[in-house]
Amino acid sequence: MRTTRNAHRRLALLAVALSLMAARAVCAAELRPYEASYRGIWHGMTVAVSDLKLEHTGDTWTYSSSSSPRGIGHLAAGIFPPRQVSVVRVTGAGVQPVSYKSEGGDRAKAIDLNYDSGTLRVTGTYEGTRVDLPLTPEVQDDASVELALTVELLAGRTPKSFRIIDRDTTREYQFARDGEATLQTPLGAIATVVYRSQKSGSPRITRFWCAPDRGYIPLKVEQTRGAEVQWTMEIDSLTRH
Repeated sequence: MRTTRNAHRRLALLAVALSLMAARAVCAAELRPYEASYRGIWHGMTVAVSDLKLEHTGDTWTYSSSSSPRGIGHLAAGIFPPRQVSVVRVTGAGVQPVSYKSEGGDRAKAIDLNYDSGTLRVTGTYEGTRVDLPLTPEVQDDASVELALTVELLAGRTPKSFRIIDRDTTREYQFARDGEATLQTPLGAIATVVYRSQKSGSPRITRFWCAPDRGYIPLKVEQTRGAEVQWTMEIDSLTRH
């Protein structure tokens, strides 16, 4: 009887393992390179155009964005960084950052981070501040966290939280599903699921309108403080490869 129970237990564990492997394979297949363009909106005016690109670069993925000002865009330069590049690895466990750089005209605002999976440390500089932090699975940067959200959703999971690097420390951001909405976009009317992110103790909330039939790529991102909309990014074009 004990032998039979052990055999059943082994078969159950094997079934679970195979299911997890299949789920991971589906996740890897659904994550696809893409190029997207967004309008950056501040106080109701388009102040920037942002181009995002996700590339499969060998055993890593490179997620990059570049923004150029429009009109009075120089007044909102701190909201839409001129250039960000995040290199990550994507596994069944999620997104593992490798490096991150944020550049612009102001050198004092530059960020250069490296993630060492051997020493489990994050080192570099963040707006002139030296960074040397422990690397844990939930640690992300301003760019990789967006891809991490997409990867979690593709795997059928809603992340509870991430810790995002902020100078020489990390801040916890809570994530939760916040409803559904159909967006009217240049791509047509598209059904989205809305997710919210909020830093612990902060009055600001960032919402992501993610499209399931577009690989959960955000079609709109918006930050609010109470009833005030602080900034918005809205999709203009999207090409998936």
